[in-house]
Amino acid sequence: MNSNARGKIVEMEETVVRERKASRIPVKCRETNKFIPVFLCAVVVLTVMSLIYLEIDWLKMASRIPDVGIVFWNLAHLDFANIDLIVSSLIETISIAVLSLLYSMILGILFGMLAARNVFRIPFLSTITQSFFTFLRAVPTPVWVLLMLVCLGMGPEAGVAGLCVHTTAFFTKSFAQSFESIPDETLEALEVTGTGRLSIFTNAILPAALSQIVAWAGMRLETNFSECAILGMVGAGGIGYVISTSLQGYDYGTAGVAILLVFLVAYCIERIFVRIKKKFA
Repeated sequence: MNSNARGKIVEMEETVVRERKASRIPVKCRETNKFIPVFLCAVVVLTVMSLIYLEIDWLKMASRIPDVGIVFWNLAHLDFANIDLIVSSLIETISIAVLSLLYSMILGILFGMLAARNVFRIPFLSTITQSFFTFLRAVPTPVWVLLMLVCLGMGPEAGVAGLCVHTTAFFTKSFAQSFESIPDETLEALEVTGTGRLSIFTNAILPAALSQIVAWAGMRLETNFSECAILGMVGAGGIGYVISTSLQGYDYGTAGVAILLVFLVAYCIERIFVRIKKKFA
C-alpha cells in the first residue's frame, strides 16, 4: 500500500471520529447542584456520630451470626398443630386492615377536599387542614394504637381506631395531591358554565383522580396489613399476637407458619392491586 492510500485511510478515520464526537449529546452538567455534596457530607457525619453514640459491639454481633441461622432453621420446621388459631388470627388481622382502610378512605376523600387548593379555593382552609394532618402523620402508628388501647381497651377495636388515625392523615395528603394534579383549565371551563364547587369535585376531580386513589389504597392496604401484624404484639389482636407468644414460648414451628402466611397474604394483596390498577389504566 502506497503512502497516498495510507494517508487517505487515516484522513477518513479522522473524519469518522470527528463526526462521532459531533453527534454526541453533551451530558456534563456545568451548573452542578452545590447542595448535593453538603447533603452527602452531612449524612456521613450523622452516620459516624450515630455509630459513636450507640457504641455497637461489632464483635458481639459477629459472634451471634450463627444464632441467626439457627433461629431461621427452627422457623423452617413448620408446625401446623395450631393452624386453626393461626388462620382465625390471620382473618382478624385482614379484617382490621380492611376496615381501617375503608374508613380512612372515606375520611381521606372528605378531608382531601379541604386540603386541596383547587377544590374550594380557600388557601387558609387548605393550610390549616394540611398542618393538622401533618401533625397526625408525624406521630407513629404504634403510638396511636397504644393511645387507643388506653381508651378502648385490649382488642381489635383499638387496632382499627389507631390505624384509622394515621391512615386518614396519609390519605388526606395523598388524595389532596391527586386532586391538585387535575389541570386548572378543566376546572375553569366548568366554573364558567356555572357549575358549583361540590358538583365539580364529584363529576370532574374525583373521577379523574380515581386511578391514583386506587393506587394509593393498594399501597396503604399492604402497609396496614404489615402494621397489623406488628401491632398485634402490643395487644391489638391478630396474627401478631400469635407470632409474639409463639416466639416467647420458643414454639418456632407455629411462628414459622404464621410468618409464612403473612408473607403470602402480603404478596397476594400486592398482585391483586397491580391487576386492578391496570384495569383502571
